[in-house]
Amino acid sequence: MTNSIQKELSIEQREELLETLKARFEKNMNRHEALVWDKVQAKLVANPAKLWSLHEMERTGGEPDVVGHDKETDEYIFYDCSTESPKGRRSVCYDLAGLESRKKHKPENNAIDMATDMGIELLTEEQYRALQELGNFDTKTSTWVQTPSNIRELGGALFCDYRYGQVFVYHNGASSYYASRGFRGSLRV
Repeated sequence: MTNSIQKELSIEQREELLETLKARFEKNMNRHEALVWDKVQAKLVANPAKLWSLHEMERTGGEPDVVGHDKETDEYIFYDCSTESPKGRRSVCYDLAGLESRKKHKPENNAIDMATDMGIELLTEEQYRALQELGNFDTKTSTWVQTPSNIRELGGALFCDYRYGQVFVYHNGASSYYASRGFRGSLRV
């Protein structure tokens, strides 16, 4: 967990991240056709904590990109857009309770705490389905998604993947973890 890490980027890290995000934005205009990079960048520069969160998304293999703009709040919406579940966020239980319930072979972390430490939220099932409208993601991996409390109270958690041209939503014990299952996040800036 990264609670003790300073959540501030150096000038070099900031500039490198902005270049990476701009290149990805321009390469994938189908994800945000009516949006303009200069407006997105102005929001990012004005919100260093959010820029740090995007850096964490990038550092862990998420390849964050803009997928929308909320006109009511004037916020740009970023999702992890890596083809497969981010490599730096795999092999984790769903949450701390799931992790602590494991008797043997505990992974190092859990999705909920990692996302919180990064300043992002796990995608919801609805957001995951919206992401799949922008391309084919998780054709070989799977992704934990936000789980309703009634399912979580019974020990379960939800995950999704994309197979056979369709999004599948599954359940597993929250204590489970697999090398091919990670989590995707969302961030509003």
